[in-house]
Amino acid sequence: MENMVVKITQIILSPILALIVGVFFLGLARKIMARIHWRYGPPLIQPVIDMIRLFYQKSVSHGRMFDLGIILSLAGSIVVVLFLPFGQICPLAGSGGLLVILYIMLLAPLGLALSAGQGANPNISIGISRKFILTLGYEAPLLLVLLSVMTHYKTISIMEVVNIQQRTGWSIISFPLFLSGLAYFLILPAILGIRPFDMTSATQEISSGPMVEYGGKYLALTVLEHALVLFISIALFVNLFLGGAGNIVSFFMKMLVVFVLCLCINAVFPRFRIEQAIKYLWKWPTLLAFLGLITTIAIRS
Repeated sequence: MENMVVKITQIILSPILALIVGVFFLGLARKIMARIHWRYGPPLIQPVIDMIRLFYQKSVSHGRMFDLGIILSLAGSIVVVLFLPFGQICPLAGSGGLLVILYIMLLAPLGLALSAGQGANPNISIGISRKFILTLGYEAPLLLVLLSVMTHYKTISIMEVVNIQQRTGWSIISFPLFLSGLAYFLILPAILGIRPFDMTSATQEISSGPMVEYGGKYLALTVLEHALVLFISIALFVNLFLGGAGNIVSFFMKMLVVFVLCLCINAVFPRFRIEQAIKYLWKWPTLLAFLGLITTIAIRS
């Protein structure tokens, strides 16, 4: 009975903590980018203020799928959060492996595409097509990275990967997985959708793409979904290559360092065209991930 109560508490607590961290990172990103541009910037709680304001605004729906798609996207991200160790919190640690996480991560862009597609706006179609092409670009090296990790540790459980690293050291500083960790970091901006991979929602080109028809509570829900995706992408990197953490504070600090490094990339590089993004993703990250997998197999065989 006590274990059941703990499990239920973790299931409720994990998505809440993920949302808090993700929303904080959204506010921090705007603040850091403003300081880089020699501006003061909005307060850290600006995303919270915006969401409260949006939930009180009038919303217009374009159909049932417009409503259900964003719910599917949010639900998929929440389920992924339950599989990810956050310190020592991992409600579904024994219920799936890394490949399950990879598959469920696809629900977020799929749900957004189904929802936004009901808007029948040309900018939406362009944004969705770019999103799927970009997803195809980073999924290939991401799969190779996960295969390298699973081969090296001989397990598909992310919790076991974290536990082994806490005994033997971080993956990122070990020879077999250094290349895989570098490949993951190179595709991380693409997963997060920040420059130079922000062509999906390029405001100057396609008026925010899939989000152009969202308003009110729908736009607020997309902000929450973005916060969850941000948390998932960075938390997965920390768990796979930085040894996770024994507590929430240490885990958050590792996530913060990785996020700030990604913001530095965001501040320096201009936006890629979609063909440039695919050429980059299928060149260096994929090559490094493939070499990492071959090296891992050679060492383990």
